[in-house]
Amino acid sequence: MTNLLQDFGFGSTTAIAAAALILRLALGGLFLAHAWLKVFVFTPAGAAGYFKSLGLPGLFAYLTIAAEVLGGAALILGFQTSLVALLLVPVILGATIFGHIRNGFWFTNENGGWEYPAFWTLTLVVQALIGGGAFALTA
Repeated sequence: MTNLLQDFGFGSTTAIAAAALILRLALGGLFLAHAWLKVFVFTPAGAAGYFKSLGLPGLFAYLTIAAEVLGGAALILGFQTSLVALLLVPVILGATIFGHIRNGFWFTNENGGWEYPAFWTLTLVVQALIGGGAFALTA
């Protein structure tokens, strides 16, 4: 089976570069989508209120929105991909620890469990390890 996959280019440098690109675009898009949700659905003031209800400073909501917009755009563009992915890990770990961990494992639980943000954290680490891949602005 390995030879068959290799015959189709799986595991090649080109395939890995394409995989990094796909992951980068998906992660960047998710960060932008979450920022959009906080700005246009919950509103920044509403997001700040939610952060306060978690025992966090409301300012963290605004910092999170900025991190999601700037980090998402940087990932999509492939600008300093590994560094940006690592810098976004604390944002997602914060969401996991403060927003989801008390809700149990499954994300289908009320208010979402920690399964999804934990997986998101791992994908950021993988992105940092493999870099920006194809069409990245910087290595």
